[in-house]
Amino acid sequence: MKILLLTHSFNCLTQRFQLELRRLGHQVTVEFDINDAMSIDAVERFEPDLIVAPFLKRAIPEPIWRNHLCLIVHPGIKGDRGPSSIDWAILNGETEWGVTLLQANEVMDGGDIWASQRFPMRPDSKSSLYRGEVTEAAWRAMEQVLEQLPQPDFAPEPLDYNRDDVTGQWRCLMTQTDRAIDWARDDAATIVTKIRSADGNPGLLSRVAGREYYLFNACADFSLNHLIDGISPGTPVAQRDGAIALASRDAVVWVSHLRLKPTETQPRTLKLPATRVLDTELLSGLPELAVGLAVVEGYQPIRAQIDGKRAYLYFDFYNGAMGTDDCQQLCRAYRQLADDPEIELIVLMGGEDFWSNGIHLNLIEAADSPADESWANINAIDDLTQAIIETTDKLTVAVMRGNAGAGGVFMALAADWVLARDGVILNPHYKGMGNLYGSEYWTYLLPRRVGTERAEQITGLRLPMGVAEAKQLGLIDQTLAAEQFDAALEQQLLALEQQSAQQLEQKQLQRQADEREKPLAEYRAEELERMKLNFYGFDPSYHVARYHFVYKLSKARTPPYLAPHRRVRQQA
Repeated sequence: MKILLLTHSFNCLTQRFQLELRRLGHQVTVEFDINDAMSIDAVERFEPDLIVAPFLKRAIPEPIWRNHLCLIVHPGIKGDRGPSSIDWAILNGETEWGVTLLQANEVMDGGDIWASQRFPMRPDSKSSLYRGEVTEAAWRAMEQVLEQLPQPDFAPEPLDYNRDDVTGQWRCLMTQTDRAIDWARDDAATIVTKIRSADGNPGLLSRVAGREYYLFNACADFSLNHLIDGISPGTPVAQRDGAIALASRDAVVWVSHLRLKPTETQPRTLKLPATRVLDTELLSGLPELAVGLAVVEGYQPIRAQIDGKRAYLYFDFYNGAMGTDDCQQLCRAYRQLADDPEIELIVLMGGEDFWSNGIHLNLIEAADSPADESWANINAIDDLTQAIIETTDKLTVAVMRGNAGAGGVFMALAADWVLARDGVILNPHYKGMGNLYGSEYWTYLLPRRVGTERAEQITGLRLPMGVAEAKQLGLIDQTLAAEQFDAALEQQLLALEQQSAQQLEQKQLQRQADEREKPLAEYRAEELERMKLNFYGFDPSYHVARYHFVYKLSKARTPPYLAPHRRVRQQA
């Protein structure tokens, strides 16, 4: 079929639909829902058999839904309606939730039901649930639709609240008042739940140290209750790795990121690590609770677990963004494990939601000199990638449990063996960020896996890639089933360990041969020379693209590489 994805942005769910539908052989194009005229024009140009809306913030224009089959992906159970579905499910403590594909009509979320899938709710943030359970359930529902469409006797189910399986209801847009924290009365678990219901967007508005901020990425910590004795709830009591600890009535609540509430004089503000936003005088009075690699309670983005001769290194950075300090800290942690003679296998686990998305664009935008911070950040992640490449006395495995983009993808390729969970989405390219050239030794790591010609195609297309395609191209070595992930990972690690002596010898010889042919330092110098032009040159494309990205400015058009229907017209 010809399928048009009408969406507010090219988010993870839209990317997953594009990948899977193309894999099944459908002709797929994407159109950003900028205004009625442009959406109608896209439909007229492409003449789709089916329109799917994975992520919209407004109703589909009537001339479209009246003349075409339009399916809305709604992140709620049957009967659930309204713009804050996941928010309410988290805040109300639902133990089970779902995704419904319904036909667009004149009633918001009130159209006929084409498919519905349920999933158990995990105690986590709205963003994490959306990237995980919601995305998986949405695609299962889409598969159900694709099976039903050719059936002549199939009819969608009208929304009927008298049916036993229709248990949802209309819920209005959740406001800050609906989830406001009462610091004096709410316990830590309630506060964390409220922040999680707002995580990603819009964030939970609350007052911290006399100013209003949006709060993101929270977790409770009962191991530090000695810090809250006699302290008013809501008061900052400590800091760690960019996060702040706030007192509640029964525990500490760690909040990793804040965004200052915009004002008339400062209409645009950025989501940043909390300690980059709070007043320096306040921070000077807060103890820095440094921790090692051993797992502790509370906020800890970098941690390690030693299991015999294996070391598992976790780095769970918010949204997968790795600032200069993050890269340097992670590099020190990696070197600590690499220097341990007892460890023979280092397993790089990344985070649950993201493996890594490379350099931290928000921190770069907030810096006094974005060009200087870009330079520092790319060199720091290069140092980390180099450390992994040059580990020749141990085997290394990158385990992509979550999505990865840009430099994060290529950093993973520095490992000897790259594994990825089914459903993970890779974006192995940089050019979408203002024609950024990229570093992380990609000019060395990618061609040796896929060849020079394919490397140029992959980085030039600017499109997401599923793990099945990545494995077929040689970008990764093996996929792991999501349902039996731990068992599948263990099986792969055991197989690698059984061949460790042979693998190490081969690795050492290959590294020596590669270095003789062209030293790593040359790859890095060539990449950074191009990056220097991106950061400091006359062409401002990278800085303009970054500004639009971090401030989430509305799109003026759909990029041609996502919209073949517009490229065809331009060529004609």
